[in-house]
Amino acid sequence: MIKTLLSCVREYKKDSILTPVYVVVESLLEVLIPTLMAALIDYGIMGKNMGNVLKIGGVLIICSIISLLAGFLAGRSAAIAASGFAKNLRRDMYYNVQKFSFSNIDKFSTASLVTRLTTDVTNLQNSYMMIIRLAVRSPLMMIFALIMVFRINKEISLIFLIIIPLLFIALILIVTRVHPVFVRVFKTYDKLNGVTQENLRGIRVVKTFTREEHEVGKFSKISQMIFKDFSKAEKVLALNMPIMQFSIYAAMIMISWLGAKAIVASGNNPAIGLSTGDLTGFITYTMQILMSLMMLSMVFAMIIISRASAERITEVLREHTDLENCEDPIFEVKNGAIDFENVTFQYSSKNEKPVLDCINLSINSGETVGVIGGTGSSKSSFVQLIPRLYDVVQGQVRVGGKDVRTYDIETLRNQVAMVLQKNVLFSGTIKENLLWGDENATDEDIVRVCKFAQADTFIQDFPDKYNTYLEQGGSNVSGGQKQRLCIARALLKKPKILILDDSTSAVDTKTDSEIRRAFKEEIPDTTKIIIAQRINSVKDADKIVVLDDGKINAVGTHDELLQNCEIYKEVFDSQNKGNSING
Repeated sequence: MIKTLLSCVREYKKDSILTPVYVVVESLLEVLIPTLMAALIDYGIMGKNMGNVLKIGGVLIICSIISLLAGFLAGRSAAIAASGFAKNLRRDMYYNVQKFSFSNIDKFSTASLVTRLTTDVTNLQNSYMMIIRLAVRSPLMMIFALIMVFRINKEISLIFLIIIPLLFIALILIVTRVHPVFVRVFKTYDKLNGVTQENLRGIRVVKTFTREEHEVGKFSKISQMIFKDFSKAEKVLALNMPIMQFSIYAAMIMISWLGAKAIVASGNNPAIGLSTGDLTGFITYTMQILMSLMMLSMVFAMIIISRASAERITEVLREHTDLENCEDPIFEVKNGAIDFENVTFQYSSKNEKPVLDCINLSINSGETVGVIGGTGSSKSSFVQLIPRLYDVVQGQVRVGGKDVRTYDIETLRNQVAMVLQKNVLFSGTIKENLLWGDENATDEDIVRVCKFAQADTFIQDFPDKYNTYLEQGGSNVSGGQKQRLCIARALLKKPKILILDDSTSAVDTKTDSEIRRAFKEEIPDTTKIIIAQRINSVKDADKIVVLDDGKINAVGTHDELLQNCEIYKEVFDSQNKGNSING
């Protein structure tokens, strides 16, 4: 895990290395300052030697300025390194997600990925900044200060040999109690993001059914779970401060008592024993030691919180796509012929029943094929195997006579255009959305495909026409308009295979008919697969495939299926019952 995370430091290694260097300089000078102050008191002020006061005071000022400068540079480089580390983490996670196959994406919820890219990365950023600065400074300060106090008085310094182990034991106990709670908290954060995302996406439905109170209740319930877990963890972490303060005050009392006795015994003579200056320095070092321990406890607390985040981020970074190119991939798709040979598919090996079972089908290049079936008959799963969004479990899917697994994935997908059941448009102009199909397309190309998809008419009605701005998800256009824009975007790819997954369900029958007529006239050489609920959308197809429970029930033309397929006939009769009665 650590190796995976550190690989994201990259160009910020310099700042990550410089920070501890500056910290070492700062720590050394801070430890030296109390010794100089003790010398100033003993050999300058107490000895009434003005020359020593000026000499030692000058050195003290120089050390303070250099220490201040080193601290500033350490803080600056730590901030740059931590921010850059977080930037690279987000970038690497986001880029890796783009490579995921659908099966990889199925392992992580959208809400979970959002949490990992935001809250979890922020936790790691804060921890990294603490680690390269405070986690270096605190041990160094403690070690240097311990050396100095043992140098001043070995007997009194034995107090630290009792206090420090006790504090470490307390910290370990706190860590073991708190970490499991934070692991649970961040999983609950995923649920919170999921509820929020679902509510915002379906806000129109929520308001239509006046379910605002229900949604508020769901949100409040999960928020309360996070509150309880965080409260529980913070209560344990809160013990850290009183333990530290008790240790500081106990140590100060013991040192003051033993130090005062030692000063009286030596007659305040630094040559014989402990002096007032030595005790001043000793107390300062004591504060440095105990403050270092307190800072270490803060670092530990932050590491506890971020450890769960680090594990979740590493999961995404280590996830590799299960769809990769073969050793010698093919970079040309000859035509749009499609063959399914004994294809079996299931989303997970845990699923007992295959989603698609023993599918055999041949589609000639340029054919129009309709796919029809009830809800849950695996129509979408069927077509998603063609551009290799998933891999088959058994059998072969061939495009242009070649197994889809032998193609370069990018080449294959560039020749297979899909208009999915859930149409998605992105924030930006209509033109920018359409250019997803071909970023080098001319304005004439864009207008041409929009006319085929019956989208040009309503686009021309907008004041800004093709420069009309679309909100996120295309929320400022109707469902039918969104579908037609998505079809135009797919056509702009000039694909050899065009797949429409129930993508004309929101348009009227006349427009649907005009779109199909344009396909027939304008792209006759493109293989067209049309998944539809309406038989009118597929009845003119060269062949129609009837799917039922993941299996092919029948294949034929409209007239053949009316004669030979009971399922098709039932669907046709139910959709034309009203027309028969009116007739």
